[in-house]
Amino acid sequence: MKMIFRICFLGLLCVSQFVEAKDIKISSLKELAKYAAASGNTITMAPGVYKLTDYLTLDSLKTRKDNQDYQYITFSGSNNVFNLEGVEIELDTEIRTVLNPPIHTDEFLITGAHNTVVGLTIRCIGQGTSRGGTVLQVAGESNVLKDITLYVKGSYPYGYGDLFGKGKQKETTIKHRKHSGLLVTGNETKLYGCKVYNRSFGHCFFIQKRPKNVYFEDCYAEGEVRSTDEILAETSGPAFDVNFKTWTQNREGEYVVTPGYMKSLCEDGFRTYGTCENISFKNCTAKNTRAGFELRFNTAHLENCTTIGTERGYWIGDNSVVKNCKGDANYGPLLFVEGSGVKVDLIVDDAESDRLVHALATIQGADNTIVLKSENGKTRQTDLPILVGYTHPEHGEAMSPYGEAETTNLNLRNETKMPIKIGVQASNSSIITKGEIIENKGTLIKVNKR
Repeated sequence: MKMIFRICFLGLLCVSQFVEAKDIKISSLKELAKYAAASGNTITMAPGVYKLTDYLTLDSLKTRKDNQDYQYITFSGSNNVFNLEGVEIELDTEIRTVLNPPIHTDEFLITGAHNTVVGLTIRCIGQGTSRGGTVLQVAGESNVLKDITLYVKGSYPYGYGDLFGKGKQKETTIKHRKHSGLLVTGNETKLYGCKVYNRSFGHCFFIQKRPKNVYFEDCYAEGEVRSTDEILAETSGPAFDVNFKTWTQNREGEYVVTPGYMKSLCEDGFRTYGTCENISFKNCTAKNTRAGFELRFNTAHLENCTTIGTERGYWIGDNSVVKNCKGDANYGPLLFVEGSGVKVDLIVDDAESDRLVHALATIQGADNTIVLKSENGKTRQTDLPILVGYTHPEHGEAMSPYGEAETTNLNLRNETKMPIKIGVQASNSSIITKGEIIENKGTLIKVNKR
């Protein structure tokens, strides 16, 4: 009889758990944290604004700090669906100051596998800082994020971009405390319709730890820009205190902020670190970020992507494909090719400004095929040279000089009427162009002027 009772009890327990897993309704961050650690559920959260400080109270922060428990909510469960449409978490960045976590500590973390998260908004408020970290990291495998929106704040200093360094002490003239948006480290991560509005010095979307098969579609990254003239007009503050000393030299060999340029105040829109296998971007846009897509050490595939008002648009490496993408050279070069076996089909927007820009594109490497086109026959009024056999400026900084590098077996089709300058290390290449060849120091360069 006892055995029959146990079997019946276990059966009822399994049934109740199965029914519960169908659809669980929640209305608090405490409940969200609870089910984030569970598996096999469909969670629907009531729409509304939820203050993180109501869940992470001052007393609980002290306990967390003592226990070195720095994450706010960790989604460690697997096989869940989180319906969070209309849900906004208000993240007071002062929490970061109180916890004072180690560098590169992420705040919301997805470590489980096969989860789908839909519709969440996280909005940073205040100006609290820590030694660097990310609002959201996706570390587990095969997770899907849809319509996630991050409003990022909380870095020091903010307002200068990378003029005074990027974070490492030896590279800085002002010590930074960064805060980034969304980090992907997990294999098979898919992001659809996700947006990062970055008002912090840090990346919008970035990839680390060499994950495989990461896919972005309809994602949007946005920063702010500021002229170097406005920065130089400051009469107090961190830039003034270091006499505007930069970490990279300008074209005159000086380490000082130079007037006439536009700087993004955040880092890159979409960025990869290390070699990541099979990284794809479709219908994604970067606006007013440092780089739009900086994917220089990877084989990446981009289709129907756009850059607007970036310091540099596309920075690509070996065997990358840029298909039917577009962008402007409003505040900096549109394209850096730093690799071989690249295929580029890129539309040049005719937008331009009064800011100093020194090139439309730089091209180095071997066996590259590049097509640059005007949009609907429109062309820029100010000439920007396409530099063949040249490198990007040091660290990509627009104020710094360009170098030269070997370029061979290039097939370049220039339909933009922009001029081309060919360096001494370019050889055995074919160029079809509507623009003028303003200098040709290359060897065995076949030019067909249209």
